[in-house]
Amino acid sequence: MRRFATPLLTALAPVSWGTTYAVTTEFLPPDRPLFTGLMRALPAGLVLLALARVLPRGAWWWKAAVLGALNIGAFFPLLFLSAYRLPGGMAAVVGSVGPLFVVGLSALVLGQRPTVRTLMTGVVAAFGVSLVVLKAAGALDALGVAAALASTASMSAGTVLTKKWGRPEGVGPLALTGWQLTAGGLLIAPVALVVEGAPPALDGPAIGGYLYLALANTAVAYWLWFRGIGRLTATQVTFLGPLSPLTAAVVGWAALGQELTPVQLVGMGLAFGATVVGQLRAGGRRPATAPVVSSASGPLTTASRR
Repeated sequence: MRRFATPLLTALAPVSWGTTYAVTTEFLPPDRPLFTGLMRALPAGLVLLALARVLPRGAWWWKAAVLGALNIGAFFPLLFLSAYRLPGGMAAVVGSVGPLFVVGLSALVLGQRPTVRTLMTGVVAAFGVSLVVLKAAGALDALGVAAALASTASMSAGTVLTKKWGRPEGVGPLALTGWQLTAGGLLIAPVALVVEGAPPALDGPAIGGYLYLALANTAVAYWLWFRGIGRLTATQVTFLGPLSPLTAAVVGWAALGQELTPVQLVGMGLAFGATVVGQLRAGGRRPATAPVVSSASGPLTTASRR
């Protein structure tokens, strides 16, 4: 059972991200994706920094900034931009190729050779997600497609680099998560101010929604995500990603009265099966844990929005 504890705990992150769309549409001010990204990232990062009480040292100042930009600062705005400009769940479909991005980057950066099973599993996962979230065809916006691809590439690169760099000696995933969320939030803040202007007035439901997004949906979820990256292979972690649009579809059905068609149910089965297969390790070997480097060397689519 302990063998499955880490994948199951890590899976709670994309499951939580699958609730973001419902919370955003039901409780938050409309058309403020950058402000929402800022409210998710920066407060959560500051809370984790206060809990961890550890700051980067040496080379980890720039490493934390790079990881924060890839995983948070660039990922959030690009994801929201693609969701607003693409029809139906097209942004989620583009995002579902993330496992294939990670497989390719892992081969280049981590020296992990992809297997036929891994590649086929990635294709099945993307196909399953497309059946779940893709609605009637519409005109594709070139900027939206580019933003969706860029957001997927950004998160994929961040996942692989997080695996490659590991953590400084004596620094846990709580501090590493806090560094990245704070760096990403500080990157989003000036862009949100320039593009969207002053923060909107917030009522009770909006405050509650932002608290949920900042704490459970971001602080806890990203801590579980980066903790999982340290204990699983990068490929295993990224194959948990399809759980996000699957959760969004279930929440939409259960809480928002949205219909689940037989085709969507088949897609959910395919995507969930690919997620399970993605956790299997070739030959039963245990994955190497993320490297720990010494401190001396320098320590949303309409279906889902992470």
